[in-house]
Amino acid sequence: MTSVQGTTVEIRTEDGVADAYFVHPADGAPRPAVLFYMDAFGIRPHLKSMADRLAEAGYAVLVPNVFYRAGATPVFDLPEFIDPGARPEIFQQIGPVMQSLTPELAMRDAGAYLRWLAERPEVADGPVGLTGYCMGARLSLLTAGTFPDRVAAAAGFHGGRLATEDADSPHLVAEHVTAELYFGHADEDPSLPPEQIERLEAALTAAGVRHQCEVYAGAHHGYTQADTASYDRAGDERHWEALLDLLKRTF
Repeated sequence: MTSVQGTTVEIRTEDGVADAYFVHPADGAPRPAVLFYMDAFGIRPHLKSMADRLAEAGYAVLVPNVFYRAGATPVFDLPEFIDPGARPEIFQQIGPVMQSLTPELAMRDAGAYLRWLAERPEVADGPVGLTGYCMGARLSLLTAGTFPDRVAAAAGFHGGRLATEDADSPHLVAEHVTAELYFGHADEDPSLPPEQIERLEAALTAAGVRHQCEVYAGAHHGYTQADTASYDRAGDERHWEALLDLLKRTF
């Protein structure tokens, strides 16, 4: 197993300074970069362990705190095991912060994250890969469409609101995407009903985007997050296989 080195870093954006977790193989040699978009619960030990696993596979991984405008990590006071069903006040904290991160702000930040990666000696020249979870899947798709020359592959898992009827819905960037995309949808996810899955598929197909969209039967929203009540081990391992296959094909 490749040993890795992880640290907290700061990234200057147009609106301030975003803290982030950056991890890479310990030898410091340039590696392909992966921009890892967090779920709504934010950077915490479990997300760092996921980033570490990607680094062990040979990538330089950046996990930005996309909620930095609301404060540095930890933005929210969360229990070690997250069960919003038992503690509904968790989403009362998170909801307003999540809604305040508009696509315009998120993509302004994405440019800063990509520039930061391009300047790092641990990062190889060339385009990057993306992966995102929950709301991070939306950011992954938006980034692939906003910065097509910088993104070679993008994935999203148990994403919500990927193809709404809103004017700024993420699926509307499909015509600009040049990366290969993969989405692993949660089963019976209220935030991504069948009509959105169909709308996303239709948009990607019409735009000629190389893509694969799969519904993970029996896996609920949040199935990759082992520190939550939504975790599904089979879905999580399937996600790792799909993500690593996508990155291997790309890099």
